[in-house]
Amino acid sequence: MTVFQLAALFVCLVAIGGWVNTRTLKLPHGVAMLFIGAAGALVVGLVERLDPASVRAVTEAVATIDFPQTVLGYLLGFLLFAGAMQVDLSELRRRSLSVWTLATVGVVASTAIVGVGVWLAAGALGVALTLPWALVFGALISPTDPVAVLATLKRGQLSATLRVVLQGEALFNDGVGIVVFTGLAAFASGALPSPGQALFQVVLQAAGGLALGLIAAMAVIWATRLIDDYVVEVSLSLALAMGVYAGAQALHLSGPIAAVGAGLLIGDSRGGETMSATTREHLTSFWHLIDELLNAVLFFLLGLLLLVIPLQLRLGGLAAAAIVLVLAARVIVVLPWGAYFHVRHEERGAGAILVWGGLHGALSVALALSLPPVAAKPLILAATYAVCAFSVAVQGITFAPLAARVSRSAAVR
Repeated sequence: MTVFQLAALFVCLVAIGGWVNTRTLKLPHGVAMLFIGAAGALVVGLVERLDPASVRAVTEAVATIDFPQTVLGYLLGFLLFAGAMQVDLSELRRRSLSVWTLATVGVVASTAIVGVGVWLAAGALGVALTLPWALVFGALISPTDPVAVLATLKRGQLSATLRVVLQGEALFNDGVGIVVFTGLAAFASGALPSPGQALFQVVLQAAGGLALGLIAAMAVIWATRLIDDYVVEVSLSLALAMGVYAGAQALHLSGPIAAVGAGLLIGDSRGGETMSATTREHLTSFWHLIDELLNAVLFFLLGLLLLVIPLQLRLGGLAAAAIVLVLAARVIVVLPWGAYFHVRHEERGAGAILVWGGLHGALSVALALSLPPVAAKPLILAATYAVCAFSVAVQGITFAPLAARVSRSAAVR
């Protein structure tokens, strides 16, 4: 199959799966795509056992997909830009302390808790996993996934405070998490970066990426004030999303944070006098379609990865331990802020919402797949996929009912 043929096949399957889900299952769209992709992988796997030749083209085509490059190099910039446009910037400013604490200190704390916990669990289960590589797993699984979180929040009945905290954390912590992951992966591979240099790189990449995104967005907003042509203005937003992400990568800054910064300003500008009502409508519709379509493709690919990720039965115990440890770390990290919002802002059930709304997804899997071919990679891949599948399937399905229950309890009170 050519790249175009493979892309056409995936888009057709996603469209058909979306229609079937809307007509019958009515699951969250991302969850449905994950299930469809996983079901397709299982069917191909079963057929391959009976007649390998009949599905060889499919398995070979899936194996050629560079999932890390697809996520980190192509899709993430668009999805983060579209997701940031949905955030209430004024509310985000009010909750900036909680967002930045969770996106920075929270990621580091969760990395340590999960890493050490998985290392101890692996030792108890007789699985060979060194502490440095266990910390690498902690780093790649600790950031909440912006794609999964934003897709799930669309169905949840949340207060403005809790919604913007989950949105902001998910949008900003992946940039921090990628830098921490890169440093720990280099350390585990034998490089010895100094802690001071590593911290400087985190700050430089995050601050530089944010500055680039904000400056570029302000330039685009200024340009749109001088015209009234929705085709050109939507094109400028597309150029902005692609340009800041690619530019940040070329300058060795954080592309994800650059895309988030640009998306926040463009989203905020829709409510002012910088564009006409017609342009606002077309801009919103365009990025909503981009967000939904790329989300569906990404979750479908995540399910389809079952064909190429080596999941071994002997690693089931480690995978189960990883799920528990990631949830435990999430509880520890968000507990102070959950208590604060409960007491200070009377947000009943804030802790439960913050814990269950911290989903993990394709970004973590992409980082795990990007690791060099070391002995620990199959273990990390299995644990990562198990955590992400549980997060998207279980937390993704139950989050909206949980949010509705919390909302009803608060109303009764």
